[in-house]
Amino acid sequence: MLVDGATIAWIGPEEGAGPWTRPGDEVVELEGRLVTPAFVDAHVHLTETGLRATGLDLGLTSSSGELLAAVAAAAAARPGGFVAGFGWDESRWPAGDRPPTRAELDRAGAGAAVLLSRVDGHSALVSTALAAGGGLRGLAGWDEDGWVRTEAHHAALEARWAVLSAADAEQAHRAALRAAARAGIGAVHEMSGRWLAPPGDLAALQRLAGAGSPAERAAGREPLPEVVGYLAELVRDPGGVRAVLAQAAEAGARPAGLGGDLAVDGALGSRTAALRADYADAPGERGRLHLDAAAVRDHLHACTRAGVQAAFHAIGDAALHLVAEALEAVAADLGASAVAAAGHRVEHAVAADAEVVAVFARLGTAVSAQPAFDATWGGAGGLYARRLGAERARALHPFAAFAAAGVPLALGSDTPVTPFGPWEAVRAAGFATTPEHAVSVRAAFLAHTRGGHRLAGTGHPGVLRPGAPADYAVWDVGDLVVQAPDRRLSGWSTDARSGTPGLPDLGPGAPLPRCRRTVVGGALVHDDLTT
Repeated sequence: MLVDGATIAWIGPEEGAGPWTRPGDEVVELEGRLVTPAFVDAHVHLTETGLRATGLDLGLTSSSGELLAAVAAAAAARPGGFVAGFGWDESRWPAGDRPPTRAELDRAGAGAAVLLSRVDGHSALVSTALAAGGGLRGLAGWDEDGWVRTEAHHAALEARWAVLSAADAEQAHRAALRAAARAGIGAVHEMSGRWLAPPGDLAALQRLAGAGSPAERAAGREPLPEVVGYLAELVRDPGGVRAVLAQAAEAGARPAGLGGDLAVDGALGSRTAALRADYADAPGERGRLHLDAAAVRDHLHACTRAGVQAAFHAIGDAALHLVAEALEAVAADLGASAVAAAGHRVEHAVAADAEVVAVFARLGTAVSAQPAFDATWGGAGGLYARRLGAERARALHPFAAFAAAGVPLALGSDTPVTPFGPWEAVRAAGFATTPEHAVSVRAAFLAHTRGGHRLAGTGHPGVLRPGAPADYAVWDVGDLVVQAPDRRLSGWSTDARSGTPGLPDLGPGAPLPRCRRTVVGGALVHDDLTT
């Protein structure tokens, strides 16, 4: 492969490379390593990811006592400073162990402002100081014990930006983008919004991201992965769409669409995902809709008329049916072709049933899915089964149904909910906890490379070919194979005579590829080839 500046100039057998090379060209011998297009993570929260890298990682805490000890240590290290923690999951603690109360959190934090986000990012534990600063008491989702959900949670997330400096935010941005580069990711879809990031965050990220020009790099600019941005702003008419986009442009941001984490509901772990039947472990509880049918319909209508992509977070079946019904209502008014042309997208779509899948396919609505959710919380003994019961849990994450219906699909991590891990995501989609939901490893790989570019409408082909941007990753791998875990799927392509290109063996237990180099626009954003 010959790279000329920011572009792939030629690909072919070594003996044919001579006419394309010039004296002085740099030659990099890869010694049998695999070269792939750089991955696209189609759903991230970079500021939170970076803050987690520099703050308290509570993902390994195994009890409320361990969590409180971590808070106490952080508060002692920075007396009076803001304590931010991420990733606790009480479902993995011993039976009967409950999250700490607000009074316990106040004692551990020595009176500091403390916000500890649950692993799914849809609820948190907050201290009295943070609650008072954000005016949380009395809001929907407020709990006197300190575990906040829905509106109180959103207010808590907003309150933390008051204590975050611009320097801290930039440090978080760089940490997150460097982590993406180390994972072989060349572009991310940032889901921004008022409670998801501080004001001006998307503009700051997009100024920082990307390869930059050769002159900028010579002047010391650090090349980083690209950032495609989405703004979780609810609009009611095309004038509102234009106003939001103009305001974003004035701040220096370039949104690809309006929405992303414009939340129709919450998450299953926090029991805030909106369901059509009760949670199995909480009779009488069905979660909650954050947006009503009129709001979703008006947003879709306005974005469709303006020719702008709309995007919604929807996890529970009640939320997904609400989105599907809104899509059909807008199609009845403006026409199915207008809705399809706008290329709207839904984030997560965890509990999509056959009816929802059919609507998405008919109206050109794409899905940004997170297979690591299934790997983390799926299966007979997982969180999903505890929340919904085994039968309903088996219906979640219908990757194969989306693929079979022709629903455009991209994969991502929702970091910091689950970490950057593109090969882990491909494995999770190819070896789903419910086997009939699995897709071929190649289909999952394409969804995590080409699919991300297509969902965002960037025009990037997402493949390695002459004329394409030089966005690629280099991997240490073992043997290359063609895998279709369910023999009913693409069985013909596993025959070597078909010429289907191989990929690393991603079977359960097989070692995952190691990223040695990531390149964006011809510029190195991660390089481990010399170590």
